[in-house]
Amino acid sequence: MKRNTFFNIHNANDFARVSLEIFKFQAENNLVYKEFINYLHIDIRDVKSINQIPFLPIQFFKSHKIISSKEKIQQLFLSSGTTGNKQSKHFVTDISVYEKSFKEGFKYFYDSVENYTILALLPSYLEREGSSLIYMVNSFIKNSKKPKSGFYLNNLNELHKSLLELGKNNEKTLLIGVSFALLDLVEKYKFQLKNTIIMETGGMKGRRKELIREELHQILCEGFGVKKIHSEYGMTELLSQAYSKGNGIFECPPWMKILIRDTEDALTLLPNGKSGGINVIDLANINSCSFIATQDLGKTYANNTFEVLGRFDNSDIRGCNLMVM
Repeated sequence: MKRNTFFNIHNANDFARVSLEIFKFQAENNLVYKEFINYLHIDIRDVKSINQIPFLPIQFFKSHKIISSKEKIQQLFLSSGTTGNKQSKHFVTDISVYEKSFKEGFKYFYDSVENYTILALLPSYLEREGSSLIYMVNSFIKNSKKPKSGFYLNNLNELHKSLLELGKNNEKTLLIGVSFALLDLVEKYKFQLKNTIIMETGGMKGRRKELIREELHQILCEGFGVKKIHSEYGMTELLSQAYSKGNGIFECPPWMKILIRDTEDALTLLPNGKSGGINVIDLANINSCSFIATQDLGKTYANNTFEVLGRFDNSDIRGCNLMVM
C-alpha cells in the first residue's frame, strides 16, 4: 500500500477503503495484533467493513512492543504512569508521520500554528521524559516563531503579563494547559481575554480534586473571561488528536474516527447516542496499531462528533482482556 495516503482522505468511502488496507497490512505485519486476531478466530479475509475490524486493547501497549514496521525506532513515547503501574510505550519508526498529523490536525480545526502565539502551561508533563504532548507543543512553539511563545512552567506572573499584552495587541493566542495549572492561574489572576483560545488537556494529575467537565469549564470561563473552553483529546498510544471547541463535544481529523463498543461485549459496536467504551481508529498509527480499544467511556453523535464521559474502573473492564500472552 502507498504510504501516508490517509492524509488525503476526503470522505467516508475513502476512510473505509484506507482503513481496510491498513488493517490487512497490520494484521500481517504486527505480530501482537496478528496473534490477537487469531485468538479471536477472525479470518482477515472476512473483514470487509470497518465495523468488523477487531480493536486491540490499549493495555497491550504496556506489556508488548506494538509495531508493524521493521524500520529503526526513531522515537519512544511513554505514558505518565502511576506508582505500581506500567507505562505504555509507543514505538515510533517514522516521527515525520506524527509531525504531519499534529500540524495538519491543528490546521484543520484552527488554522496554521504559525499564526498563533503558543503559551504552554504543562508542568506535570515537563516533569518526565517521553511525552508525546510535550513533543507536539514544543513543535508548535518552534513553528509559531512568535517571541512570546514558550513553556511557562509555574511562572504564572510572567504568563499573566504575556496574556494581558497579547490581548491588548489583539494577537491570536493559544494557551494550552493541564487543568490544575489553569485553575491555579485563574485563582491568582482574573482576565477578560479576547482573541485567545484556552485549551485544557484534561486531568488533575493528582494535584487537585477531580471536577466534572461542566464545573471545570465554568470556573475557567469565568476566570479567563471567555465563552468557551477548548479541549484536546489525545494519548500516548495515538499519533492524532481530536479537538473540542466547547461543551466537551469533540471532532476528529479526516484520518481518525471514534466508534463505541458495548461494555459487556467488546466485539459489539453500539449506535450513536449510546454510552460505551471508546474505540479509536487512528490511521496515523500505521507503523504500530491503528485500531485501539481505549479505557475511556463515551458516546458518538450523528455528525461524527463524540463526547468523553469518563474512564472505566478496573473492575468494569469486561471483554477487553481477551488474551493474556
